[in-house]
Amino acid sequence: MDEKNDQSTEQAILEAAERLFLEKGFAQTSTTEIAKAVGCNQALVHYYFRTKDNLFNTIFEKKFRSFFQQIFNVNFSEDMPFLDKIRKMVEVHFDLLYENPRIPGLIMNELSRQPDQLKILKDKLHEIPEQLFEQLSKGLQIEIAAGRVRDINPIDLIITVVSINVALFTIFPIASKVINFNEEQLKMMLYHRREENVKVVLGYLRP
Repeated sequence: MDEKNDQSTEQAILEAAERLFLEKGFAQTSTTEIAKAVGCNQALVHYYFRTKDNLFNTIFEKKFRSFFQQIFNVNFSEDMPFLDKIRKMVEVHFDLLYENPRIPGLIMNELSRQPDQLKILKDKLHEIPEQLFEQLSKGLQIEIAAGRVRDINPIDLIITVVSINVALFTIFPIASKVINFNEEQLKMMLYHRREENVKVVLGYLRP
């Protein structure tokens, strides 16, 4: 197998596994099923990742890294005013959830299944969230001192942003079925909620 085909097969396995993990969860997904979705044999899945846990952890880490990196990029844009950074942070987080609405449930299930997973992720990704937190805290203190935002702990700000977005994507699939939205109505409502969530967070910061 040449290097190009090798990378292509590995990527195909990752994509199929991610889709199945999100649809069915870790426990209900087998490496046999992943191999079938790719069109290869089960031995090839084990060749690249050795175990289902290793495969899942690779995807799990990728998702966390993507989230932190995108938020990190927003907060390190020096020419952007602080409140615009917060707006963008809410929007980026919302959009990531929109593209991956099953991610919060999967994360909670797997952290319950593997409590040590959080420590493993922290050890691997510590430089990104730590730098992000430091940058956010620094910007927040400047704004507080200038009287442009109220005195607030950066942890409270992060929890507010995450919880307000995650709550929507936890509740909305049920609500949309009860109300019977069509696809266009669903998109319009989610866009509306995206703007409303931004307003809530910015209002939360108002002195």
